[in-house]
Amino acid sequence: MKRPQGFDGRQAQTPAPQAPVPAAPAPADRDRRDRDRDRDRREEPRAVTTMTEPVPIARPRDESPYAALPTNREITKAVREARRERKRIERGEVRRFTKRSRRRRLAWIAAAAVVAALVLGVVAVAFSPLLALRHIDVVGASRLDQKAIVHKLDDQVGTPLPLLDQAAISADLAAFPLIRSYTLESHPPDTLVIRIVERQPLGVIRQGNAYTLVDAAKVPISSSAARPDGFPLISATGGSVETSADSGFAAAASVLSSLPASLLGQVDTITAKTKDDVSFTLRGRTATVVWGSAEDSALKAADLAALIKSAGDRTRYDVSSPHSVTTG
Repeated sequence: MKRPQGFDGRQAQTPAPQAPVPAAPAPADRDRRDRDRDRDRREEPRAVTTMTEPVPIARPRDESPYAALPTNREITKAVREARRERKRIERGEVRRFTKRSRRRRLAWIAAAAVVAALVLGVVAVAFSPLLALRHIDVVGASRLDQKAIVHKLDDQVGTPLPLLDQAAISADLAAFPLIRSYTLESHPPDTLVIRIVERQPLGVIRQGNAYTLVDAAKVPISSSAARPDGFPLISATGGSVETSADSGFAAAASVLSSLPASLLGQVDTITAKTKDDVSFTLRGRTATVVWGSAEDSALKAADLAALIKSAGDRTRYDVSSPHSVTTG
C-alpha cells in the first residue's frame, strides 16, 4: 500500500521555538535599572549571620573609605600610651632583676652613713671645749719636781686633747735632763698623764774641781763640789755607748751596770783606757780587780763574789778570764 506522500513512518521533528533575543537596552535604561537594583538591595532585610568575622558597617555611598581611620592626634596618643606602658613594664623587669644588688647597695649606703655620722660626731666632740686640757698628772718622778714640770706645760692647758702639740711638749720636757724617757696618756675628758722614767745615776766623773753625777749615757744629772757618797768614781776616756761603743767609758759603764748591788756598792774607783782593760778598786780594801773587757760580765761577777768570800783579803783579783781566775 502506497504510503501517503511525506509519511515515512517517523514523525517529523520540528525545531524548538527559539526565544526572541531582546534588544540591547539603552544606556539610560541600564543606569535606571542599576539604581533600582541597588535600592532594592538596601531596602530588603538582612539575614542574621552566624559568622565570627565582624560585619562591615555600611557607610553611605558618598562617605570616604578613609573616614573610619584614626586621626593623627589619636595615633600620637596611642603611641604615647604604648610607650609609657612599655617603660613601665621595663622598669618592673629591671627592678625585679636588680633587687639583690639594690639591697647590697642600700646596705653599703647605710653602713657608710653610720660611719660618717660616727666620724663627724667624734670630730665634733674632739674639737669642742668638752675635751680641753685642764689637769696634768706627772707619774714616776722622784728626783724631779712635779710642780716644775706642770708649770712648764702650762701653755698646753685649754687645748683639746687630740690637738696637743707633741713637739712643743717634747721641747718643754727636754729642759729636764733627769728625764730618760716619757710617755703621754690622754684621759678624757680633760686630763693628760705624763709617765716619766728618770735617769739612774751610775757614777761620778771629775770635771775640774767639781764632781758630776752621770748615768750610763754620760748625761749629767747633778753637779757638786764634793764627791757624792755611794757612787764609784769613773776614770775612763771616751763617750757613752751611744756615741762610741769601743770607748773606755762605754766599757766601764757596761761593767758597772752588770754588777749586782752587793758588789756595786763596794766599787770605789773604776778605770778604763780602752774597752779591754777595765779594772777597779774596792772600797775599804787595797785590792784591785782586773776585769778585762765587758764580755761575760755576769760570769765574772759570780767568780769575783766567790773569790772574795773564799780567798779572804787579797790585793789582786784577776777575773779577765772567767774560766781561769787568779788572786794575788
